[in-house]
Amino acid sequence: MRVVFDTNVLLSGVMTRGICEALLDVCLSSGVCTVVVSEHILDEFARHAETKFGAPADEIRRTVRFLRRRMELVEPVQVPVKSCRDPDDLPVLGTALAAGADCLVTGDRDLLDLGQFHSIPILSPRAFHDGLQR
Repeated sequence: MRVVFDTNVLLSGVMTRGICEALLDVCLSSGVCTVVVSEHILDEFARHAETKFGAPADEIRRTVRFLRRRMELVEPVQVPVKSCRDPDDLPVLGTALAAGADCLVTGDRDLLDLGQFHSIPILSPRAFHDGLQR
């Protein structure tokens, strides 16, 4: 299964305890999923890890290197501006398309409200977790 975790899921998975941490651990250690990201998602991760979580720059660099080694990196494809309400989400949708993702996992309401994009289901971390349990 090919899955894209957006920035907020990666941040929660790395910086906090909870469902996103469990998902990241399962997907990176079990081989059940191939996690796919883009430089856009990793750049946002690094920026928000510093500004929202106050993580030290050297720790952020190490974490981004780790994520690059464990995840597949793709270049997002261009998607039409009218694809979603928030233009900042366009590269995330483009990452999912470029990845040939089986799903996009996000906590972003603008993306979740779409339900799917080009037949790629858009799931909350809880919904994705519950699906893995089945």
